[in-house]
Amino acid sequence: MNPQEFLDIIYGFQTSRILLTSLELEIFTVISEGAKSSEDVSKLISSDIKATDRLMNALCALNLLEKYNGKFSNTNFSSKFLVKGKPDFISNMMHAVNLWDSWSRLTSIVRNGKGTSKVTSGSKNWLENFIEAMHYRALKQVPGDIDMLDLTNVHTVLDVGGGSGAYSMGFVKAKEDINAVVFDLPDVVPLTQKYISNAGLQDKIKTIKGNYLHDDLGSGYDLIFLSAIVHSNSFDENKRLIQKSADALNSGGQIVIQDFAMNEERTSPASGTFFALNMLVNTQGGDTYTEKEIYSWLENADLKEIKTNITSRGGAQIVGRK
Repeated sequence: MNPQEFLDIIYGFQTSRILLTSLELEIFTVISEGAKSSEDVSKLISSDIKATDRLMNALCALNLLEKYNGKFSNTNFSSKFLVKGKPDFISNMMHAVNLWDSWSRLTSIVRNGKGTSKVTSGSKNWLENFIEAMHYRALKQVPGDIDMLDLTNVHTVLDVGGGSGAYSMGFVKAKEDINAVVFDLPDVVPLTQKYISNAGLQDKIKTIKGNYLHDDLGSGYDLIFLSAIVHSNSFDENKRLIQKSADALNSGGQIVIQDFAMNEERTSPASGTFFALNMLVNTQGGDTYTEKEIYSWLENADLKEIKTNITSRGGAQIVGRK
C-alpha cells in the first residue's frame, strides 16, 4: 500500500455518505420519471436548492447520474438498481444507512468496550430495514446453501431467528415433505408472516414468537438452522443456545450453524474481522467466532459427526448430528 492508497481509504467515508444521503432522500426514485433540475428535485424532497445541486453534481462524478443542459437523469445502473419499486432495486441499502450512526461511535466503544443493545433493537423503521436487508441477501444464497445439506430424513425444520423466513421458504421448496417453523422476536414475527404470505407458503411455514436466549424452542425437530445468529450473541449465550437446540432435536437430527468461522488468530476471513467490529458497535456481546469455538458448542451438547462446509461466498456451514 502506498500513501495515496491509504488516503483513499481514509476519505472513503465521503463517497459512502454521498450515496447514503442520496438514498435517504430518494433522489434516484424522484428523477426516475424523467430528467429534472436540482431546483425541481429540491422542491420534491423539501431540501435546499444549492445543497441539492452540489449533491447531485457529486453523483454525476460517481457515474450514478448524468447532467445535460442543467437537468439530471439516472444512469442505466441507477435506473435499474436504485429506484424504489423496480424489480432489481437493491433493497438492503437502507440498512447501511442505519449502521452509519453506530459505526461513528467506534472510537468511544473501543475505548470503553461497551456496545449498544441487541441488533434488532431500535425503531420500527430500523427493524423493517434490517429484515428487508437480510431477506434481500438471503434470497441469493438460499438455494446453494440448502443444496449442501443432507435432507434425507428431514421433515421438520426450526429456523431460529429466521427473520423474513427466506431459508424456511428454501427448505420447504427443496423437499416436498418438509414443514418449517420460524422462531423470532415478537416484533419480527408480523414481518415474517407478511413475507411468508407473499410467497404463498402459509400452509408449510408456521411462526413462533419468542426470545431464543430465554424461551423454550419446543421439540420434535429434524433440523435446527441458525443462519447469521451466533455472531449476535456472546460465547456463553451461544453455548447455552446450542445446548437448548440439541435438546429440541429428534434423535439423528442436525444442528446447522451458518456464519463466519474465523481462523485461530481471528485475522481471516477479512469480512469476518470487519463484522466483529460491526457486532462490537451494534450489540452488547456479539462477535465472530473461530471454527474451534463453534465446534466446542456442538461437542458440549454431545453432537457428533461435526463437519464444516464452505459456502460459495466463503462462509462456513458447520453441522453436528444428535
